[in-house]
Amino acid sequence: MKHNSFKQQLPRFIFFSRWLQLPLYLGLIVAQVVYVYHFGIELWHLLHATAAHELTETSIMLIVLGLIDVVMISNLLIMVIVGGYDIFVSRMNLDDHPDQPEWLDHVNAGVLKVKLSMAIISISSIHLLKTFMNIDQMTDRAVIMQTTIHMVFLLSALMMAWIDKISSHAHNVSDYTSPSAEKTH
Repeated sequence: MKHNSFKQQLPRFIFFSRWLQLPLYLGLIVAQVVYVYHFGIELWHLLHATAAHELTETSIMLIVLGLIDVVMISNLLIMVIVGGYDIFVSRMNLDDHPDQPEWLDHVNAGVLKVKLSMAIISISSIHLLKTFMNIDQMTDRAVIMQTTIHMVFLLSALMMAWIDKISSHAHNVSDYTSPSAEKTH
């Protein structure tokens, strides 16, 4: 009897363990607060330096790229927090909410991976653009390394998207059963 009870309760216990991820998502929300604070400080520096006429056009562009970088990382955090919670912990059931993100309707682990990789590529692009804007202050080795890292991100994203496409295609094909296949079963 006890073995049967254990066998029935183990899947429930394993399924319940998904709630261990909740503190991780809450921690990412705290990280989001840190990024909002950092954004505010950088925006204040931009406004203060602009009012004092201390910035060149290139300096303004670099600061704005830094602000965009913070926003992109913040967007990445939101995708991980909302998408990860919805996929791995519990459905959010926001169907009635007018602000529900459109992408949440069709999010799954594959879609989330591709969205995350695209966000990482966007962040990497901003860093690479900042490097090119400061090329005279960079060593050739640093420029080559950052460009190589960016290319690796691009190739990784392409491979993930390709694998996701293949696996979803294979899944769709395996779901199809022909009338002759039904007769043999």
